[in-house]
Amino acid sequence: QVPVVESGGGLVPSGGSLRLSCATSGRTSNINTMGWFRQAPGKEREFVARIKWSDGTTDYADSVKGRFTISRDYFMNTVFLQMDSLKPEDTAVYYCTRRDAVATIETMKQFDYWGQGTQVTVSS
Repeated sequence: QVPVVESGGGLVPSGGSLRLSCATSGRTSNINTMGWFRQAPGKEREFVARIKWSDGTTDYADSVKGRFTISRDYFMNTVFLQMDSLKPEDTAVYYCTRRDAVATIETMKQFDYWGQGTQVTVSS
């Protein structure tokens, strides 16, 4: 088992900020990307942000660009999501995800691991 553990969720007012953390361990040399998804009640899980582990390049959903910042602590195997200017529509369970890439003689294999989720609620 590869643990992925989120923390930092909570209740914040509209316009407020929150910082999520996600720590992983085990086989960390295999990490290709880490990122965040979210799922609101009655809606499909959606991509939020990801960061490439090796060089720190980032990717964001249009809905959060300019408001959220993903970053990493490479040696602590931790990813962060700084969430600013929060809106009620950001309310969701936020899931940290880790994608590993393992090169073998036969092929390149990918493995996805998910955290348990942390609730973010933005009040209006």
